[in-house]
Amino acid sequence: MYLNRLQQDEVFVPVQLRPLEALTGMPNRKGMERAIVSNEKIVNVVSKRYGHIPNELFFGKAEERVIKTGLAYRRQTINRADRSFSMDFILTDSSQFSVGQREDTILPMLRFTNSYDGSERTSGHFGCYRKVCSNGLHVAQTEIGFSIKHHKRCVNLIMPELEGLFRKFMDNEFYTISDRFHQLMTVELLDTKAFVKEVLDRTKLFRYECSDTNDDPSKRAREVIEVLDREAVLLGTTPNLWLGYNAFNAVLHGSLRRSFSRQERLDKQLFETVCEMV
Repeated sequence: MYLNRLQQDEVFVPVQLRPLEALTGMPNRKGMERAIVSNEKIVNVVSKRYGHIPNELFFGKAEERVIKTGLAYRRQTINRADRSFSMDFILTDSSQFSVGQREDTILPMLRFTNSYDGSERTSGHFGCYRKVCSNGLHVAQTEIGFSIKHHKRCVNLIMPELEGLFRKFMDNEFYTISDRFHQLMTVELLDTKAFVKEVLDRTKLFRYECSDTNDDPSKRAREVIEVLDREAVLLGTTPNLWLGYNAFNAVLHGSLRRSFSRQERLDKQLFETVCEMV
């Protein structure tokens, strides 16, 4: 039921490399000869040697590799202003575990990101997907490497087979991460506001206080507290470090405006910070 919440944006938007001078009617300097036009908007200006990787090529090859593993999956796609994009493959076979209550199920996930404005590198990594909050947990270290060869008039993208990488991730990292998740579940939070303030003091993700003269929780801090308390009720348990980490994760990926790569780095920072409290 939770997988019905997956975001389904259109990521295969029309994109062209067009001469900048033809678009503007003005001469351009060397190194700024072409414009990337995504869905009828100029989103980047690049050199004539720039090797553009369209989503059809990158995400298409990624899905081909996932299909070849023979694993069942559901797909989530995110489009941010026709500039940056992600495609998640959530593996729905028997490779999963639960943290605490059975309803709190974790599935392995692969995320691929691409951008037309240069804000994201073309990349892929493994992670985890938590059904309860419909969020990815980007705490895994396993990256998916690519070889990108630029030719005179095209780009050749060489992507590795994923079956071996997936097996390595499952054997070496997925269930190791689960142990850390279980450890967080064992530590109850007696004061959720104090927990949120301590995490924010350590990470500087955003401000806890409303202002210099008002010590009440800020809008984002209240959002974290509300998510934490709501999930504790939903799962029939007391607030704990696991739910605390996920409450921050929900706000990070749902409310804060950060690039995909920045969200991934902050997610790992949050996870390590909360793990230090065990």
